[in-house]
Amino acid sequence: MTIPFEVFKARMLANPEVKREYDALEQEFAIASELIRARARAGLSQAELAERMGTSQSAIARLESGQTLPSTKTLIRFAEATGSKVELRLSAA
Repeated sequence: MTIPFEVFKARMLANPEVKREYDALEQEFAIASELIRARARAGLSQAELAERMGTSQSAIARLESGQTLPSTKTLIRFAEATGSKVELRLSAA
């Protein structure tokens, strides 16, 4: 029997330890989501973006999965390759 993802997620997040770890990754996943959206807006595959950036498709996949946090230099290259611009903002918590 298959459990719908949202049901599974709700069950897992009911555990305080899992919730704490999930919340700790929120900002990293937000960065990854922004990268994915920028690539999608540009209409590029990971391989096409990698070629524009002079890197490998697997490096792009790591960035988009949240496994690797990009440096400022990488963010700028990513933005240029996707026709985007980098905007950094720190807000009060």
